[in-house]
Amino acid sequence: MTARLTLWLAWCHLGASLRFGPIYKPMPNNPFFPQLFRPINIGGITLRNRILHAAIVTQYVAHHAPTERLLNYYRARAAGGAAAIITEPIAMTKFSRLPSRLRCWDDAGLDDLCRVADVINAHGAQVLGQIQDSGRGRHAAGRNDDAVGASPLPDDLSWTVPATLSSGQIRQMIDDWAEGARRLQRAGFAGVELSAGHGHLFHQFLSPWSNHRSDEYGGELRNRTRFLTELISAIRSRCDRPFIVALKLPGDDGVPGGIDLEMASNINAVLAEQAGDIDLWTWVWGAHARSLYRHLPDAHGPRHPYLEEIKSLRTQHPGIAAGAIGYMTDPGECEAALSDGTADVVFLGRPLITDPQFPKKAASGRANDIRYCVSCNSCWRSIIEAGELACDNNPGVGEPEEASAAILRATAQKHVVIVGTGVAALEAAHIAAKRGHRVTVLGRTDAMGGKTRLHAELPGGENLSSVYDYQLLAAQQSGVNFELGHQASAEDVLAYKPDVVLLATGASAACPAWLPRDWHAQHLIPSLRDIAQQLALGMPHVSGQAVLVDSDHTEMTYAAAISLTEVFDRVTLVTSRERFAHDMSLINRQGTLQRLFDNKVRLINHVEPDSLNQLENGILLLKNVYNNEIETLDDVSTLIHASSRVPNDALLLPLCSLGLEVISIGDCRAPRSLMAATRDGYLTAKAL
Repeated sequence: MTARLTLWLAWCHLGASLRFGPIYKPMPNNPFFPQLFRPINIGGITLRNRILHAAIVTQYVAHHAPTERLLNYYRARAAGGAAAIITEPIAMTKFSRLPSRLRCWDDAGLDDLCRVADVINAHGAQVLGQIQDSGRGRHAAGRNDDAVGASPLPDDLSWTVPATLSSGQIRQMIDDWAEGARRLQRAGFAGVELSAGHGHLFHQFLSPWSNHRSDEYGGELRNRTRFLTELISAIRSRCDRPFIVALKLPGDDGVPGGIDLEMASNINAVLAEQAGDIDLWTWVWGAHARSLYRHLPDAHGPRHPYLEEIKSLRTQHPGIAAGAIGYMTDPGECEAALSDGTADVVFLGRPLITDPQFPKKAASGRANDIRYCVSCNSCWRSIIEAGELACDNNPGVGEPEEASAAILRATAQKHVVIVGTGVAALEAAHIAAKRGHRVTVLGRTDAMGGKTRLHAELPGGENLSSVYDYQLLAAQQSGVNFELGHQASAEDVLAYKPDVVLLATGASAACPAWLPRDWHAQHLIPSLRDIAQQLALGMPHVSGQAVLVDSDHTEMTYAAAISLTEVFDRVTLVTSRERFAHDMSLINRQGTLQRLFDNKVRLINHVEPDSLNQLENGILLLKNVYNNEIETLDDVSTLIHASSRVPNDALLLPLCSLGLEVISIGDCRAPRSLMAATRDGYLTAKAL
């Protein structure tokens, strides 16, 4: 990771007459990122730099009120140097009063809104509230029986059919949102962002694919934009200036019959003409459809893939400030987008989840200390499936210490010996050292990262190196002692006289039920990890087809499958489950399936190997797990299993028998995800 020396832009507090927070007078330009840390006035509000925290649903709101975790989250990002924070959607209308959204439909929620604004403003940042309704759109399991929308047409993912909004209901929503915006202004918010992309309600009105109305809100483009133009006018009439009205609009939604770049340009023209009070806008990709994965691009595609189109869209109306968004994780990328005229500000979501200190580190010459986002979208999955925001590469997201960037020191210092060099081990090492413990890490090899390092060698996994790169740097800076190059025995560990031992020796591939155990012991059928190691070293072309039996269903399996297409004539994936990528979020599963089909990988569900007796002749028999029907695959040159894993805990009992306190962490405790491993290491070290 290349270090980019920078200098933090200092500010002089001048006070403020409004609740918008302090006004700052900038010091001379930052010598390394002069555009990124240059103040800008938008909508009559001065932002101290060009970094805006994009709206992220945290699920840290409970019963319409901010939890301490939410306030911690916002406090950390404001203290970390972001110029403005756009909140998650706020409940303003009778159609959208989810308990996980802040209350803004009446004055009963005003005090809570003030608390949010005060926390952010106190650290010199501004806050904008997001206006959004998902309409028929839904990417959680099941259908939304309370959905409303433009027309009674099914959502492309959940098949939810919304109740059609009448003209009167639309006007009532406009009035509610305008009153809500005024309430936010009273609470100290500097503006609002209307989320009209990503397939949400406004997007559904804009798109001819989802809007089949024949009244004043449907039909020709001017009518389809009417909902937005009337809402913008209503907000401006209630809030006047200074107050930022920002828009997030569809660029290319990837839906046949939907919005492409030409239509996006036409929408911009109508909005600029009909609602001249827009202060800031940007464009996003994807929708509530098979194109959802374009919403959050990952490392399988090019970096910052939408900047060229954003630059084209914004140059048509240069008087409106524009934002760059989409897979930018490095301050140098942000600076480039500002310097070449693409945008006036940058929206960062995932990078500020991973490191709230991103702006401050970049501006103070510590870009190499940034904990970089790996763009794996586990945060998205945690929000949808686990009920609250979490991060693979920041296990402390939302914790109190995020704002101070300091871990609480332990009351009694211990000698902590950690066996293993995977991500759980390294996370525990640097956190324990920062708490004041003496830490020794014992490793069989000097290659850090464990299984995550293997995944990083596969397509789309390269960003994962940022996890263990950061952990190693943090551990070294904190004085962790590394003893590498030797397989530690229980006696070796005892010789270090530890007060506590953290066993972080990972896991190994289990033997699937269909594979004879002696074959597994002799590695006659390679595991996914075996193949990943060979792929990393380079494999020559092999005739015939590779069959990968998928009982893992994670990103690493499919990254390996894509690599195998470059080695074998054909690749076939088989699973006993009803779908592939079962253990992946919807947004990543979409992209995975797209790549598998693009690379002609054959997918066979509901089967498992029945007999390996004819495998030496290139024949594999597959049995349907429901009716036992047999299917034959021929020309099979390699069979691979991506199975579950078992902990490498052989040292556990010997260490315990020596009277040592031993705590198993990471995959050695239970084989799980990257997020679980880093979180386990973090929490264990915090508790020492």
